[in-house]
Amino acid sequence: MTLIRFHLRTAGFETVEAADGEEALKAVDGSISLMLLDIMLPRLSGIEVLKDVRKRYPALPVIVTSALTEENDILTALELGADDYVTKPFSPRILVARVRSVLRRTERGNEDECVTTENGIMLDTGTRLCEVCGEPVTLTATEFDLLLALIRASGRVMRRTELIEKVKGDDYPVTERSIDVQIASIRKKLGAAGKAITTVWGIGYRYAEE
Repeated sequence: MTLIRFHLRTAGFETVEAADGEEALKAVDGSISLMLLDIMLPRLSGIEVLKDVRKRYPALPVIVTSALTEENDILTALELGADDYVTKPFSPRILVARVRSVLRRTERGNEDECVTTENGIMLDTGTRLCEVCGEPVTLTATEFDLLLALIRASGRVMRRTELIEKVKGDDYPVTERSIDVQIASIRKKLGAAGKAITTVWGIGYRYAEE
């Protein structure tokens, strides 16, 4: 933790630390820009922390850092709303790069645009807000960018690898199955409007309204 703190502060970030899961929940408030979360925390697991944080601060970017490397562990974290998953051991410099990448996506404000669809989806790229027929829908940073990419593709099929590159960058070590998890979450949150996201088996996804 000392090494990570050093690299983050050297990069210009202020840090707040917690020794266990319960302290982590107490430390999270509206002033936090991003959360680095270990799964294997004492007193309260990182998974439980993630569940609670997503309820209270659904738009807060969360990067999970964990020694758990099984695909199921990674997918569980993504299903619960993690924006990134970095497996240990990792280079602190790589972690700082991931932090910057997520913050760039969540703090974009110089490309304000209101993207709308015929079935009532509205994405505001300045405020990062999503609405369906006027009702707010809470999306994680990754989910927002995936949906935006699909809508902007105007019916074109986007391969899973293309979606990964579009949202994370071409060097992001994530499985194509994790994209499937994110898409399933988006569909569920959008309700009936989510039916416009169709699966092109063996290739990827596209957004096409009937």
